[in-house]
Amino acid sequence: MQKFKIKTGDTVKVITGTSKNTEGKVLQILKDKNRVIVEGANMVSKHTKPSATNPQGGIVKKEASIHISNVMLVEDGVAVRVGYKVDGDTKTRVSKKTKK
Repeated sequence: MQKFKIKTGDTVKVITGTSKNTEGKVLQILKDKNRVIVEGANMVSKHTKPSATNPQGGIVKKEASIHISNVMLVEDGVAVRVGYKVDGDTKTRVSKKTKK
């Protein structure tokens, strides 16, 4: 199992693709596929049939997943790389740029 440096709820910036420079919150991490779903990024149109919950049906816009290598963590409005620092028994995420 791979350990990711981005967590659910983090604010990230998309650095490549059609949603480049889009910032949003991580809604979900798909660990088995190495992908994340970012709020407001990589929007796709999904055609839905009428059903009991949605009697009208129609076209619904929703977020699709993005590969985790295409997003960077945002700290103080700037995209930064992330590493880990171990102090005794505690392991904390540290920005490579600001060392915070």
